[in-house]
Amino acid sequence: MSDLPKDTYARNALTTPTRSKERADWDRYSLHAILDAGYLCHLGFVRDGRPVVLPTLYARVGERLYIHGSTGSRPLRGAQDDQGLAVCVTVTHLDALVLAKSAFHHSVNYRSVVAHGTAYQVTDPAELRAALDAIVDQVVPGRSADCRPGNAKELAATAVIRLDLDQVSAKSRTGGVNDDEADLDLPYWAGLVPVSPVRGAPEPSPHTDVPLPGYLAGPAC
Repeated sequence: MSDLPKDTYARNALTTPTRSKERADWDRYSLHAILDAGYLCHLGFVRDGRPVVLPTLYARVGERLYIHGSTGSRPLRGAQDDQGLAVCVTVTHLDALVLAKSAFHHSVNYRSVVAHGTAYQVTDPAELRAALDAIVDQVVPGRSADCRPGNAKELAATAVIRLDLDQVSAKSRTGGVNDDEADLDLPYWAGLVPVSPVRGAPEPSPHTDVPLPGYLAGPAC
């Protein structure tokens, strides 16, 4: 039992927000749920003394994030050596617009994760293939088994970096409008406007002559 992961991640200066600390969460399973609900992250690092943030795809496998890139990408090259690359990875879901009667109290409901650490390039061929399959399935569950796997040339042009989930926390806002009591009778509409991603109806390519796979035939999401 001692080898099982603890239920919470460590709280420290790096993983504790300086504002609205009551919205922070270090629960391992809540944090995993936020990561598993998405597939687009933002990867931050320092290049030539300047901050850089890039959008890219990711997958969570256990206590690791696998982040997709190209072998020609500078952050991926920076993660090749034994020292790795210091990164910050963020994932955010927007759930609602919060419209208050005052401009000051407008807000959004959201769920987010911030992970700090040192990323390393995945070099083991078996781990690289598994990581790429996981990234494909993070976007469309079941897809990796229903397409041609990468060949040697394609794998040579693809890179993945690995970040262990250690210095990590979640932050979220839920609930309604927090208007000041003095503003409650003002003649303005206030409330929530829900926001959610919607996947449209699949559009087959001209070279597709097979039925729509079951993993795409469900409700749009």
